[in-house]
Amino acid sequence: MHREIVGFHQDDDGHWVADLECGHTRHVRHDPPWQEREWVVTPEGRAEWIGKSFECLKCGEDKD
Repeated sequence: MHREIVGFHQDDDGHWVADLECGHTRHVRHDPPWQEREWVVTPEGRAEWIGKSFECLKCGEDKD
């Protein structure tokens, strides 16, 4: 399920995490060759993603 990004924070290891509108979070690390997400390493890049949708893996698991 796609949810809007409402903010970002860093985890204990310094990796960037998207805060989603549903209250869940999603790692958005740029750690090649695993993921190519250069936008995450700058404040301007992250700001451009506020309000855009991103896949929430936890909401997809919830089948209440």
